[in-house]
Amino acid sequence: MLSRLFRSFLFGNYFYGICAVALSVESAVQLGISLNSLAYYLVVFAATVVYYTYAYTSDANPNVNNQRSVWYMDNRGFVRFSQIILGMIFTVSLIIFIAQQQSYLFAIPFYYWLLFFIFPLTAVLYYGFQSPALRKYNLRDTGWMKPFVIGFVWAGAVSICPVIFSTLAEGKEYHLSLFKILLFIKNFMYITVLCIMFDIKDYAEDHNRQLKTFVVRVGLRKTIYSILLPLSSIGLGTFLVYAFLQHFPWIRVVMNTIPFVLLILVAYSLNERKHILYYLAVIDGLMLVKAVCGVIGMVLVVRI
Repeated sequence: MLSRLFRSFLFGNYFYGICAVALSVESAVQLGISLNSLAYYLVVFAATVVYYTYAYTSDANPNVNNQRSVWYMDNRGFVRFSQIILGMIFTVSLIIFIAQQQSYLFAIPFYYWLLFFIFPLTAVLYYGFQSPALRKYNLRDTGWMKPFVIGFVWAGAVSICPVIFSTLAEGKEYHLSLFKILLFIKNFMYITVLCIMFDIKDYAEDHNRQLKTFVVRVGLRKTIYSILLPLSSIGLGTFLVYAFLQHFPWIRVVMNTIPFVLLILVAYSLNERKHILYYLAVIDGLMLVKAVCGVIGMVLVVRI
């Protein structure tokens, strides 16, 4: 029973929704701004789950060798019901959020909306359009670009969007600062590395589809040792240099170093074949670890 619930939790993309909320909270805490309302985080959660589930519910030719696709075929009724409920949660929460924040939402300058909408627009282009004339505009089939597109959307959704709304709700004007840009880049690169790791799981399928992901192009070992480990090390080194220059408290440095160390260890572990649940729970779980460590680091700084 617990095993089935755990698989449903992961295969159903509910874990992604939790990670999106957690990373949004981390951004607010690290920037020292107020958290958004519960309605906002429900919108983030529901939108994330529905978005990721759409890829499997709209697949006309599911791969019977893919355990995740098989789960969706075996649980069509549950998935359809879940999508309807989450769609209702999204709609109601969005209406409540707009009603709560209407005093400033309609006064937001155009370029803020432009900055905000670039991320959902990129997310839409990732799946592409159903129209034959527009189907070529599908970022998902760009192979090597795919992890960067996903990383870009996630970084914007958890680093830019919640910060814009929270800042404006406080009656302040949103300004891009060096730290906000670095936070965006850190989330962008961190999630991009996770996406490259995830492509290792789909190596055989992507190879058959002639989708030129990194692992298809250069092979497993080069992906790990020439891409994943260097990028993870550069990310850790960049953070440590910035933390040193900004005189971060040692506890904050330690807590924010943990996710990068785990990122390196998990990248190295992919030399051996892993079960799909390893990718969904451990690799994707590094997003939640990053968020939790970031929040704890800030909380401990305040208390010490």
